[in-house]
Amino acid sequence: MNLPNKLTVFRVILIIPFVCILLGFSQTSWGKWVALGIFIVASLTDLLDGKIARKYNLVTNFGKFMDPLADKLLVSAAMICLVEMGLLPAWMVIVIISREFVISGFRLIASDNGVVIAASYWGKFKTTFQMIMICLLIANLSALSLINLIVTWIALVLTVVSLVDYLMKNKDVMKDTK
Repeated sequence: MNLPNKLTVFRVILIIPFVCILLGFSQTSWGKWVALGIFIVASLTDLLDGKIARKYNLVTNFGKFMDPLADKLLVSAAMICLVEMGLLPAWMVIVIISREFVISGFRLIASDNGVVIAASYWGKFKTTFQMIMICLLIANLSALSLINLIVTWIALVLTVVSLVDYLMKNKDVMKDTK
């Protein structure tokens, strides 16, 4: 259990207080800001664990599996909370989470065929915009409502573009080679 893996596990653990505070105390003067702080810390661990793992050659099979799963859990939990709070339409969250299931399944099939599908720049942009979107929606500042709307739509478009990009670049994975 090296440092990058500990950061990944920490990110998963942070989901619990994040969700509890966001849903339980977001109407208080401090609740949404504490939840936002937890989300930002959890998001930053995503940046740190990968950089540390690559820089110090600490890449593990656990990390390869858990890091993207931790990201999906954090972002999905946040978006589901935002639907509950009436800040994000459910249909958008369904599209975004569905993309994650499709890519995960695609990667599983590829792995079964001995192919590793690396994260693309589109996928990284998608994740960045989703995290920015979540931060803006948690803050829920009326002065930023137009920016919130624009960033939300950019995150959705990048979700679809990154899905199409993955499928097009890796369409041979779906061919039955056995």
